[in-house]
Amino acid sequence: MPPWPPQAGYGDFTGARTLTETQIHLIDDWIRAGMPEGDPRDLPPKPQFTSEWQLGPPDLILRMAQPFHMRAGGRDIFRNFVIASGLKETKYVTAFELRLSNPRVVHHANVVLDRTQSLRRRDGEDGSPGFPGMDVTTEAAPNEFDPDSHFLFWKPGSVLMREPPEMSWRLDPKTDLILNLHLQPTGKDEVVQAEIGLYFSSHPPTKFPMLLQLEHDGAIDIPPGDRSFTVVDELTLPVGVDVLAIYPHAHYLGKLIECWATLPNGGRKWLIRIPDWDINWQAVYEYRQPIALPSGTKISMRITYDNSATNPRNPSNPPKEVKTGDLSTDEMGHVWLQVLPHSGNSNAVDPRMALQEAVMLRRVQKYPADFVAHYNLGAIYQQQDKLAEAIDCYRDALRVEPGNATVHNSLGSALLAEDKIPEAIGEFRETLRMDRDYDSARFNLAHALAATGDLNGAADEFNELLKRDPNDAGAQADLGTVYFKLHNYQDALVHLQASITLRSDDADVLTNYGTVLAIMGRFREAIKAFQQALTIDPNHEAARANLNQAKANLATGH
Repeated sequence: MPPWPPQAGYGDFTGARTLTETQIHLIDDWIRAGMPEGDPRDLPPKPQFTSEWQLGPPDLILRMAQPFHMRAGGRDIFRNFVIASGLKETKYVTAFELRLSNPRVVHHANVVLDRTQSLRRRDGEDGSPGFPGMDVTTEAAPNEFDPDSHFLFWKPGSVLMREPPEMSWRLDPKTDLILNLHLQPTGKDEVVQAEIGLYFSSHPPTKFPMLLQLEHDGAIDIPPGDRSFTVVDELTLPVGVDVLAIYPHAHYLGKLIECWATLPNGGRKWLIRIPDWDINWQAVYEYRQPIALPSGTKISMRITYDNSATNPRNPSNPPKEVKTGDLSTDEMGHVWLQVLPHSGNSNAVDPRMALQEAVMLRRVQKYPADFVAHYNLGAIYQQQDKLAEAIDCYRDALRVEPGNATVHNSLGSALLAEDKIPEAIGEFRETLRMDRDYDSARFNLAHALAATGDLNGAADEFNELLKRDPNDAGAQADLGTVYFKLHNYQDALVHLQASITLRSDDADVLTNYGTVLAIMGRFREAIKAFQQALTIDPNHEAARANLNQAKANLATGH
């Protein structure tokens, strides 16, 4: 029976693999009796092992476009593989399963959702499938707050879980899955291929969880021989939450992991305690009943490490100094919590945003030069229309990583929203200088140029964008609008029509298309376009006014 690391009485978890005192005495009596064989007729059926999917046939199977060839030796490899969803419509996922062709070389795997396909441009940048790196930063979708919400990872021995349908996660046609693999060379050349099986719900989610992380890796510097080196972290909740699950993580020197909540009234609720941590038996632990924590609760983490020769799991003999790092022989100290924020006032700001802000502010407090924290804070403030704060945070991020194209583009979009158009144009041009294929920056630059009245410059940028992706409905529509303002009605018609073919449910584009047709004297076609727009949006005032005008013009012949 696999071990059960959590200590009893420090969290009530589903699927606990523990024995009662009666069961323990029964096994002890059986051993003392010489372990006699029971009646063979009482044996359960032999288990049937299979290499097929553990949760049954998936609704969708995605596969790495190409296998990855690993070198025989050297350091650990951290590699990211871009996998397109291939969907035609949005789906809602309740579970995922990862199947590896060569699991013995994979230390662990994570799946990151790239909702803006911002990392496609890095795929194959060094001549091999995927791109290097352990921590990846995806660009947030415009006007969308989408924090990590589920434990999308694989580790040897992971127990698969289905989320309830009301807590499924959204997968859109234009969302890429980034498969992040930690690979360990074996001494000979290896080939890695992976498949992701997805299981769908028929309904969209109604509950939106979020992952919170406590950690203090920056404080890890464990002297050789130290048997009780400790790191701590804490986070005060700005909103109430229900804690649904917990995932602690350390490497080989981890010994004792503790996490608890201190309530506003001073009371304590234990979330987990693992007195004998073993990296080989790490898992996500789901609570039998969610643990309710009110706003103002302080969640605390404490992890103790044993870097002595008496630690049988110590990878170094004799012990050596160990610092934080990505390698398995380095150390980490994390506790992840999956929480469901209390909604409170339904008209209030998404409570997850307040939690994300608290987490990132805590990170900046620990690490003033934390690039990810500064960038995420900028994105949060931009979502809240706190543009001055967002701009400051993006500039703080650029002071840490001045060559980051994503932040230059995000800073430009915040400056554009605050009508600082010349500065915004400078940021977009800087982004494209770093990466000329950065489509989002080119799209933003085109809008900024149009806002200054440089319509020809905007048209050039939209045309460049459409060379790379002719199926970009938004760019087709915007280029059509630019040509309309330039009185180039024929080209405007071509691009507006292309946008409608790609996305026929946009009342604004249909109205613009009808307006161009009317200007060109094609009133019957214009009337049809205005009527389609009103079918989509019966309250579209411009479509109704233009429809009436087109009917009058048709009747009078003018």
